[in-house]
Amino acid sequence: MERDDLGAMVSRVGRRLLAMEQPILARHGVSMWAYIVLNALASGPMRTQAALAASIGADKTRLIPVLDDLQQRGLIEREPDPADRRVRLLGLTDIGHARHGAVQAEIRAAEDVMLRDLPADDREAFLRTLAALDR
Repeated sequence: MERDDLGAMVSRVGRRLLAMEQPILARHGVSMWAYIVLNALASGPMRTQAALAASIGADKTRLIPVLDDLQQRGLIEREPDPADRRVRLLGLTDIGHARHGAVQAEIRAAEDVMLRDLPADDREAFLRTLAALDR
């Protein structure tokens, strides 16, 4: 059976996911890049802005305004690293954790709707495969 190339299929699914996520992000007052930052910091602080930029595949100069906005809104903090005061640790505030959790819960619920027609075994295999390819 003929199929489209992976890039074409992933691109179409990606566009559907972005279209699904945009209204959720807008309701929470978070841009896509801001959500990516919140997601990256949800598991714990990062040691530098450069490390954060590298981990999410963002240009450091593009990331700085996003970080400034998130900090001004009280969602992240930049604290001096006790081991090296020249370095700033980036982490979520309590408000940032709450906002991330609320956005993620809505996104996951929308993803469940998108995947609901797949049999449970296929859905689990799809998610495992995506996780493996994402490494």
